[in-house]
Order: sequence, then C-alpha cells, then structure tokens
Amino acid sequence: MCGIVGAVAQRDVSGILLEGLKRLEYRGYDSAGMALVEETTQALDCIKALGKVEKLEESMDKREFAGKLGIAHTRWATHGVPSERNAHPHISRSDIALVHNGIIENHAAFREELTAAGYTFESETDTEVIVHLIQQACEKQGLSLLDAVKDTVHKLHGAYGLCVIRRSEPDKIVVARSGSPLVIGVGIGENFVASDALALGQVTDRFIYLEEGDIAELTLKTVQIWNNEDKKVTRPITHISSDIAEVEKGEYGHFMLKEIYEQPTVIRNTLSGRVSETHVLEEAFGVKARDIFNQVKNVQIVACGTSSHAAMITKYWLENIAKMPCAVDIASDYRYRNIIVQPGTLFVTISQSGETADTLAALRFAKELGYVGCLAICNVATSSLVRESDFCLLTAAGREIGVASTKAFTTQLCVLLLMTLVLARRTGMSEDTEKQFVRDLNTLPAHVEKVLKLDGTIQNVAKSLMNKQHALFLGRGIQYPVAKEGALKLKEISYIHAEAYPAGELKHGPLALVDDNMPVIAVAPNDELLGKLKGNLAEVSARGGKLFVFADESSGFDSDKSTTLVHIPNIPEILAPIVYTIPLQLLSYHVAIYKGTDVDHPRNLAKSVTVE
Repeated sequence: MCGIVGAVAQRDVSGILLEGLKRLEYRGYDSAGMALVEETTQALDCIKALGKVEKLEESMDKREFAGKLGIAHTRWATHGVPSERNAHPHISRSDIALVHNGIIENHAAFREELTAAGYTFESETDTEVIVHLIQQACEKQGLSLLDAVKDTVHKLHGAYGLCVIRRSEPDKIVVARSGSPLVIGVGIGENFVASDALALGQVTDRFIYLEEGDIAELTLKTVQIWNNEDKKVTRPITHISSDIAEVEKGEYGHFMLKEIYEQPTVIRNTLSGRVSETHVLEEAFGVKARDIFNQVKNVQIVACGTSSHAAMITKYWLENIAKMPCAVDIASDYRYRNIIVQPGTLFVTISQSGETADTLAALRFAKELGYVGCLAICNVATSSLVRESDFCLLTAAGREIGVASTKAFTTQLCVLLLMTLVLARRTGMSEDTEKQFVRDLNTLPAHVEKVLKLDGTIQNVAKSLMNKQHALFLGRGIQYPVAKEGALKLKEISYIHAEAYPAGELKHGPLALVDDNMPVIAVAPNDELLGKLKGNLAEVSARGGKLFVFADESSGFDSDKSTTLVHIPNIPEILAPIVYTIPLQLLSYHVAIYKGTDVDHPRNLAKSVTVE
C-alpha cells in the first residue's frame, strides 16, 4: 500500500511532492521521505521521517529544501522494521535515489554480491538492492540512467513500481512497473508520476496509465515509453479530475452501482504487488507476518454483517486448500462465551471501516487470550483495528460510500484468499498447485468484467421480484455464504424480507414457505455439489415455486415455466464465491431501483457501526 510521487519541473517541486504524499495517506504507511536534486549545488538532498507525513513536513520546514527534480514516498514495512533508515528514498553513492512499491524476492543474493563489490547498505530493505544495482550498471558499464534501469529490472524477481532520479542527469525521471501500478501526470513544461492519480490532482488532469512491463523516461517536455519487449510505444492520455472522482457518481445513478462496476479495478489494485505470475508474495503481510504464520495451526475469524460472510467463505478455503481448522464467530457474540484457544491459533478480524465497535471489542478481548497473533483485514489504513492489530493486509477498495458493501466485500475475499494460500504453503500445498491458484486469481478481474456485462439480463430478472414481499436464497457448500450475502443485499436496500439457507436444508423447514409467490434464488457453479443442488431445486419446482438460477453455462440447467436462468461464464472453482457475488449485487440494486428505495442510504443503517 506504499505511495509514490515524482516530479520534474521548472519550479520547486517539494511542495507538489508533499501534497501528493498527503493525498496518498489513505493507503497506509509507517514512514515517509523525499529526495531532491538540490537547485543550486545539484547535490542529492534527502529527508526521511518515521510516522506521519506531517513529521516529514516539519523536518522540511527546519531547513532549506528545494529542487526542480524529486521523488517522494510513503512506506508500509515489508522488509525491515519501520524506521528512518528503512524509509524511502534509498540512495546509492550520493548519485542515484530510488523509491519502490512492491517486493523483490531475490534481493538476498544480490545483497551479498553488492556487499562483496564494495556497496554499503544502510537499511534492511529489499529496495536498497535495486538502487545499488542501478548504480553499479552506471559505473561498470557506463550506462545512462534509463539503460541502467532497463538492465536492472530484468534481474528482479517479484513485483515493483520504481521511480528513479540521478544527480548527474538532473533533468529526468525514469520509472518502471511490474505488478505495482504507476501513472504519469502530463503537464505543460513539467511532468509527474505517482502510484495513484489522486496524488497529482492538484497539478494536472491528464494521465497516462503505464501497462505491465512498461519503462518510461520523463523530462520537462517529453514522456517516452518502452514496453516489455523494449519497443517504444504510445499510451493514451486519459482526462480525469482525480480530486472528485471518488466522491462523485459520474455516469452512474448511485454510488452503489458505481462501486459495483469499480470491482475489476479495485480487485486488480488489491492483488497488485502481492502476487507474481506464479505465487503469493507473503512479505506483503508485513515484517512480522512470516514468524507468526510459521506458528499457525488453526484460525479464528470474527466479523460482522457482510464481513462475516467473507469469513464463512474463508473457512471453506482454509479447510479445503490449507487443510487447516477454522472457526468463525459473529463479533457481537464472540466475547460473551467461554473461549477455548487452541495452541497455534491466529486471530483474524475483518472490517471495511476498521471502526466497527463489536469487532474492535472482540480484538481487545482476544489479545488477552493467548493467540499467536492478531491479523486485521481492513480497508482503512488509519483505523483503530489496524493500529491495534499485530499486522494487517489492507484491501484497496478505495472509498466506499454506498452503505451496502460491494467492492469492499470482494476485495476482502481476495485478501483472505491470499492469506489462505500463504498458510497452505505450510501445510503441504505444492508449488504447482499454488502456481495454478495464482494464475486463476490473476484472471479474476477479467471474469468480473464478463459478469458485469450481464447487467441487462439481470435487470429483467429484477422486474419479476420488485413486487414480492419475501425471497429465499439457496446455495450449497461454499456458495451458502454467497447466498447469505445476496439475501442481505436484497433486504438492506429493497426492504424485501430475504433469508438464505443451505439448499440441503429445504426439507428441514424452508420448503413450507414455497409457493408461486415465493421467489427462490439459487447460485449454481459447476462444482461437485451441482448434482445435489439440482435435486434440491427440483423440490422447489415440484411445489410450484419460481426459481431464478445463476448457473454456470455448462451446468446443464434448462429454462422452463418455473425456472429463469442467468448463465454465468465458466470460471475456475476457486474464484466462484467472488464471481457469483457480483450478479446478486446487481440483482439487489435493480430491485431497489424498481421499488424506488434509497439505494445508497437505506433506512436505519449506517456505514460504520461504532456502537455495540
């Protein structure tokens, strides 16, 4: 969740960089720093601070600090504890400064080689290896900064977004991305770079989004880009007012719909820098994570509302993939029973806001019970939940304004799946299995985009539900919590009474409710429980019930007078809980629109429940 800002201009850029860092504070960080090529002496000048950006600003105010070329960074520790010496930028031999988002997996071998070659390391970070490798390429091979970066990135394994400046080339910035996003801000007689366009909203509304593998050189008047085959390319310029993009609905009628459609992007952002093409980069969980994960034999998850459904899905993942016991509790009840903590249990909290009173109380209670560690899954870096946990992994959902959670839920699932895979390594998951899971995970945004194209079909289904008073949602196995989430969304924003059951429980009570006025919504991926689900749904049809089935296109369901089908494109089984959530979000939204309810602000509900 680190933040990058860079600028080359005909004016002092220190204030621009500082403002950019402030705009990225939402991402979470533990230290900040800035490096400039000093205007009069052309020397590299650097200031770092532990803690908030305001600490960096205080240090800048205490002495002259100005330059027309500079880079800045906010860091969330992955290698080395939070400290000034581990903060970015990192500098090599007073000539090259670099900031980095991501994780370099093969840094240890290079550290040994560079130390033997006479390079001095000031930090414990993987990042410092990169800046020394670039410096070495400049010194030994006589390369320019651009060519030295090109030479170096081919040696790196992992994920990176790099922004580099050189004292002896004071008119340019070189940037590179692989697995961590970067955007170029285009100005007039000046150019900028950042990890998020939001950081540059005060200086430009024109942006170039770099693609995977791109390397770019920015000067005062030019932006040149090379792709991963080292061919010069042109990327389109996008106009966006980044100041207001997050707080305006734009082309959408409601924030909820906008947030549903943002899910491919926020899922990409959440995975960015945390997975390679073949495996999870577990350093993304922070410097304490590896030692804690090595002790884990069981997992206890607590959460409320939508987050509790994410917890229930994770239980299936942990038990099926990691072969690890998992208990799930509603946070409001957790501390009111006699908790027996098994040795080696990890305590996990899930919250969009990080200020949910019941979840916070559960965390504070749990910290006295002897868990091996407390992990927070959260969307707000500065929240109480994050601050009070041993470590965390932030979702990258951005600001979610609609009270009914959508993108926060799916990004929680992405992060929880990463946690599952990291733990599964410790219980015998093979490298080939992890590789396949990660390859599937990298296709997730594209699958979500395909499902969003079903919007028109789902609107037609919604018309059939708008005048109903009740609805029953069904799912089997891991799809049962997906059905629960669908029922919750419908009741939250349309005020239709809805409840979810495991489909196998129909005969144990819910079947008494089924008649031609009770719509039954089912989620039916093509998994090992599909045959049993079909049998359950046949019981509904036999009693005159109206079925609305979201089914895998290869599942063999047929539409008839009692069954309306929405075909979902075939997807990898591990992704099904995430992907099948999307059509249920759209269904709830459109039913609420037809009913005329307040979609973004449903009655009696709040975005963050801060009282018990």
